Amino acid sequence: MNKEPRNTEPVTELEVCVDTIEGAVIAERAGAARVELCAALSEGGLTPSAGFMAAAAELDIPCYAVIRPRSGLFHFTEREGRMMRADIESARDAGLAGVVLGAQQQNGTLDLSLLEQLCNVASGLGTTLHRVIDVVPDPLQALEQAISLGFERVLTSGAQPEAPQGCDLIRKMVQQAGDRISVMAGCGLTVENVAQLVAHTGVREVHAACLVPVNRARAFSDFDPPNGRMQTSQPDVEAMVSVLRQGR
Repeated sequence: MNKEPRNTEPVTELEVCVDTIEGAVIAERAGAARVELCAALSEGGLTPSAGFMAAAAELDIPCYAVIRPRSGLFHFTEREGRMMRADIESARDAGLAGVVLGAQQQNGTLDLSLLEQLCNVASGLGTTLHRVIDVVPDPLQALEQAISLGFERVLTSGAQPEAPQGCDLIRKMVQQAGDRISVMAGCGLTVENVAQLVAHTGVREVHAACLVPVNRARAFSDFDPPNGRMQTSQPDVEAMVSVLRQGR
């Protein structure tokens, strides 16, 4: 009996960013390949607590901690740099698989000196260069610098507010990177658009939050973010994983 030809193309993996331990558990249960741990996703993601890191390290899925001491762009002071180095050590002590880093100078280019320091502290851990690459003057030059610094991947929306808008640049980054570093597309990805983006760009990793709103705190509005609290949706993670596995 003739068998249908097997699809030998590698499956594109999904990384889910979460800001609760429940979100990390949901991501693992729903089939995500990796979790990015954050505090305050409403602020774009800040460094998670030591307790959160330790709890996530008990899961069977690789967990990376974002190392970002405050919201806003990525011009960090020496004091903030010391905090970041200490937070990387906390991630290591917790037993996490890796960290997510980024820093830039006042002129917008990558802060190579600080990034080298942080990468040295993170030696032995996985490292992702985050979306600082989307706010530098030349993302393709920054990609080469990330390779030189030893990062295993970069997370990018193609220098646009959302990845579907930046898919042409993401494609160029994938082609330039070759097998030297992974280019992971993220921001604005949904079940409806992720397959088209993967097909256009050739990325083998994507990053999404898969969030849904939850009921606001009844008594005091200041207990929730201005637009309300969000939580990781297991059905949304499962659906995106399914689309990526099917390659369509």
